[in-house]
Order: sequence, then C-alpha cells, then structure tokens
Amino acid sequence: MILKIAWRNLWRNKRRSIIIQSSVVVGVAAIILLDSLSNGMLVQMLNNQINTSVAHIQIHKNGFKDNKLVKNFIGEPEKVKSVIDRTSHVKAYSERVISFGLISSASNSSGVYINGIDPDQESKVSIMSAFIKKGNYITSKGNDDKMLREIVIGEKLADKLNVDIGDKVVLLSNTPDGSIGSDLFRVSGIFKTFSSEIDNSLVYIPLKSAQRLLEIGDNIHEIALILDDYKFADNVRDDIRKNLSDDYEVLSYSDNLPLLVIQLDFYKQSAYIITVIVSIALIFGIINTMLMAVMERIREFGVLKSIGMKNSKLFFMILTEAFILGVSGTIIGALLAILIYLPLSHTGIDFSIFAASLESFGVGAIIYPVLLLENVINTLLTIPLVAALGAIYPAYRAIKLEPVYALRYV
Repeated sequence: MILKIAWRNLWRNKRRSIIIQSSVVVGVAAIILLDSLSNGMLVQMLNNQINTSVAHIQIHKNGFKDNKLVKNFIGEPEKVKSVIDRTSHVKAYSERVISFGLISSASNSSGVYINGIDPDQESKVSIMSAFIKKGNYITSKGNDDKMLREIVIGEKLADKLNVDIGDKVVLLSNTPDGSIGSDLFRVSGIFKTFSSEIDNSLVYIPLKSAQRLLEIGDNIHEIALILDDYKFADNVRDDIRKNLSDDYEVLSYSDNLPLLVIQLDFYKQSAYIITVIVSIALIFGIINTMLMAVMERIREFGVLKSIGMKNSKLFFMILTEAFILGVSGTIIGALLAILIYLPLSHTGIDFSIFAASLESFGVGAIIYPVLLLENVINTLLTIPLVAALGAIYPAYRAIKLEPVYALRYV
C-alpha cells in the first residue's frame, strides 16, 4: 500500500519529480563516465608500458635491475628458455641486449638506452613496430653487414641529432673489460610513441649488432615474456622462480612498475571518494527539493494523520518516494552513461590539445575509456540509498506536523 501511494504521489507534481530525477540521472552518468575515463587513462598507461618495453615478466641475472652493467648478462640462457617452454600461460618471449650508451651525429650527441632485439621475437612481445612514422622497422632478413647496421630511433631524438632516414650515426657503449665499443649505424626508421621519454631516449638495433658493439659474444641481458593474460603474471613469476636458482631475478610488471600499480590501486580507492562527494551534493539537492515538497503538501499530511495514518507509515512513504526517484534516476543515468560510453570506447576521446602533457605521463593523445563492472554496481547500489537518506530530514519534518495546524495551513 505504501509503495502504491508513494508512486501515485510522485506523479501528482510531475515537474518536481522530474527535477529530482534529472539531478540523479546527471549525477549517475557523470560518476560512471568519469570513472571510465580515469580508469581508461591508467589502464592505457599500464598497457603502453607493458606492450613497448616492460612486458609481463622479465628475467635477468640477479641484480641487473638495480645495476645494469654490461657484464651482468644471463648465464646459461638455454636453461632459462627450457624453463620458460615448460611454464603455462607463456605466449611468447624475446631475448634482448640492454645497455646505456651515447649516440652521435654530425650535429649533436645524446645519452640513450640501447635495445638489441631480434625483430621476429620482439614483434610477438612488443608493439614498437606499429609506432614507426618514417622508414622501416629493423629487418630480420639475412645477416649481412648492411642489415646489421640498421638503427631505429625516436622522433624527438632524431630532431635533437638533426638526422633523417638514411643518415649515419655513431653508437658508443662500455664493454665488459672497461673499453669503449663503437659502431656506425644508418637510420632505417623513426618512431613516435605515446611517451616523450621513450621518443627521446630509446634506440633499437639488431641483436647481433648489440652483441658485437658490446663485445659479449652470444650473451643476452634480458628475456621478456608476454602471457595470455596479465592476471597470471605474479603466479607465472613465482613458478619460474621455483625452477631457477638465485643467480636469476624474475620480475613481473608489478615489480618493474610499482608506482603505476600503486596509482591503479589508488584510483580504485579514489573512485569511492568521488562517488561520496557527488552523493553528498546529491543529498543536499534532494533535501532541498523534498523540503519544498513537504511544505506544499502540509494539508495532505494533515488529512492523512487525522484519518489515522501512523507517523511511521508517513515517514516511510516519503522515504519510498525518494527511493523510487533514486532507483529510476540511477537506472536511466546508468543507461545514458553506457550509451555514451560504447561509441567512445571504440573511437576514444581526442585530447590532442593536451598531447604534450599526456606524453609526459606515458599516455597517448587519444584516451579510450574503460568501464568496469564494479564501478557500475557500486553506483547502482549507492545512489538510491543516498536518495533515501536525503529524504530523512524532510520526512522527519512531516511527521512532526500537528494535524490541526496542518489542516488549517494555507
């Protein structure tokens, strides 16, 4: 009975009900879309790092992460690869030679992070080849000297060195015995990624070229793994650790990107804070509107109390009205947010005007929102309750009315 009366009461004053409902719709849609945008940006930052250089898991000689010396190469790499082949969820792996060095052109020089890669292996682990803006990625065909001298650099680095496709650069780096290794390379490709740091500091050369430059024979510094699902990263890391000695360090992306993982965890907590802030604003809006409704219906409440309606039923009738508005507004708001989200999840939102700032955070100019089920459920459960809480004070004012005064109220 209370539910039926509350439903009818809502539509006696359609304008008032629509105003309350609209505020709920806008609040819900704003919360869901903001959550999806923030989540999309952080997930994009994580995926960009994983799909370019970090991968899901990295294997090095123990201590290499903190001290990237040229002589800290992996011992018995074949043994490590046999362990990887026996480990479940591993999709692909790539052998890498990694070192710091100096790149010089006729115009300038710069410190760089040298990556020696096998293009066939690396294409299964990273997406760097997709960022080539000019020229070509490192080729894997043949072993002649011309192909071994290919180098791929970032756009910002190319501008700094004042070089273009086909120009020559010299790469220098320390060798294990302390001498300086140097070699001449020809720029075969220029890439532009989501990160200004990568574009300014990373260079890619063939694996054999890196081994020759550093004079390390067939040794490698890193094996990067990509899994069929990132959620298994920590489990796979632990499985590999059990099958390798302490001479090796096995690190998941959460070990290599601790600050970014903390940011993701922090976002999940901040999402609740944002919901609370919007909910507080919504409560005051509902209190204000419901108080106006109570003042307009003083005579009605007087009649109901005079014919015997108990205060508890009157109280819950007003709460039910607010709850119905909250539920209906939440459902409509969620549907509206999803309708807006679906096309944006495919096309993305272009923030080119903030491209320079986003690149410094490792995010591209186009952000693709990511909507999580837990965010939607959290909103669907919270907002109707908030609407009901906002009606508590107006309902309290209603039950405090004296029937005689209420019936004579004009």
